[in-house]
Amino acid sequence: MTFLKDWVISVAKLFHSVKDENLQWQTANQDQQIKLKTAYILAEKNLAAELKKKTVQLEHDIALLRTKNDAELSMFKTRCNQDIKDYKQYLAALDQLKRSIRHSYSHLPEAVAFTIHHHAKQLLNNMWEAEDFEQKMRHEMQLIQFMTTVHEDAQHYLEDGNREKLPEKTLNLIQNSGRDG
Repeated sequence: MTFLKDWVISVAKLFHSVKDENLQWQTANQDQQIKLKTAYILAEKNLAAELKKKTVQLEHDIALLRTKNDAELSMFKTRCNQDIKDYKQYLAALDQLKRSIRHSYSHLPEAVAFTIHHHAKQLLNNMWEAEDFEQKMRHEMQLIQFMTTVHEDAQHYLEDGNREKLPEKTLNLIQNSGRDG
């Protein structure tokens, strides 16, 4: 039994010596542990402050982007509304052209006036739907050339007095564009 008693006492001494060493180590390193805890708390606070600062900056940047996008959207809507207004004016002018052709060339079949009008409208649509600037300008020049030709034909018709004359240059231009396109 003494062996068991001695063994229990030595285990208890060992246990107490480990606890004493742990207590001594914690006492010896208490300042360092306090510094580490303080540094950890400060780091957490600094991180939270930095996060808050970045959050505020991001919210500000988002607000600026929203304002910029709202302004751009408003400008885009204004431009689109103006484009629609311009397009309607073009269409009204083309309708006037059709009426003028039908009036000036009363001897022509109605289908010819509609064909001239349709061609002008197609040129307008090509111009309107063009994606890049160069293509848009090319279509605009085609529309201007066509409208000028229609006007010249009408002038010659009025000046010539031949009431059976056809708008030949206009019809040739339509025919040639049919071959090109």
